[in-house]
Order: sequence, then C-alpha cells, then structure tokens
Amino acid sequence: MKIDKKIIKELSDYLDEFNLTELEYTEKDTKIKVSKNNISINNKNIPNQNNAASNIENSKNQKLSKSGIEITSPIIGTAYHAPEPGAKKFVEIGKKIKKGDTIMIVEAMKTMNHVPSTADGIVKEILVDDGQPVEFGQLLIILE
Repeated sequence: MKIDKKIIKELSDYLDEFNLTELEYTEKDTKIKVSKNNISINNKNIPNQNNAASNIENSKNQKLSKSGIEITSPIIGTAYHAPEPGAKKFVEIGKKIKKGDTIMIVEAMKTMNHVPSTADGIVKEILVDDGQPVEFGQLLIILE
C-alpha cells in the first residue's frame, strides 16, 4: 500500500491551522488518523519522533507564570491521581516534589503513561479531578 505523504502533510497543517488535536481521513480502505502525538494508519500507531516537536512540547510542559510553575498534559487521555483505585495519590496539595517524580498517570489507548514533574517545587494546586479526560497541553498542576 502506497501512502500519499502530501495527504498526511495537509492533515498535519490543518491541525495547526484550525487548532485541532486530532483529525481523521478515510478513503476506500485507507484510514489515516493524525494527532499532535501520533499518526495512525489502519489502526497501526506510528509514534511521532520529530525532535523539534518534542522540544516545543518540553517548553510547553514547564511554564513559569505569576501563579507558579505549570505542568501540562503531554497527551490526550484520562488523568488518574493514583496508580490504582484506592492507592495513595502521587501528589497532594502542599507536598514537596522533585523533578522527574510522577505527578499523575494519563491513560491513552489502554496504556498508562506516567507524567513526570518538570521541576522541583511544592504542589500549590491540582487542576484536574481523578478520572477526568484531559487534552494535550491542558494544565494539570501548579507548583510553587
């Protein structure tokens, strides 16, 4: 099967142009799904390994604002505060955390993705509820 790269490029451009996180294109037996984090072709995921994109993502993940250091979701999915129901939460308001500590899990396509802290700090605010759907770039927590 030959894939027209122009179609994928066009779909990627539409993501930025219309500020979308995901777009799907179907023609006959070909199905192309493009998102900010991966490209799916006939349900086979191909990770996006663009270094420039990952550098931009890293700079978006840690923003210093008036209210503190903001940590955002690196992917679309469902946020969980603990590794399993009833278990101890990864972070709580007032808890001191270090860079690299898991702040929560975002489940996407039945895969549990640990979201690490991008800085040292004290948890000032948790902005998503346990089990809440989150978008790419959505603010998860604020550190002091």
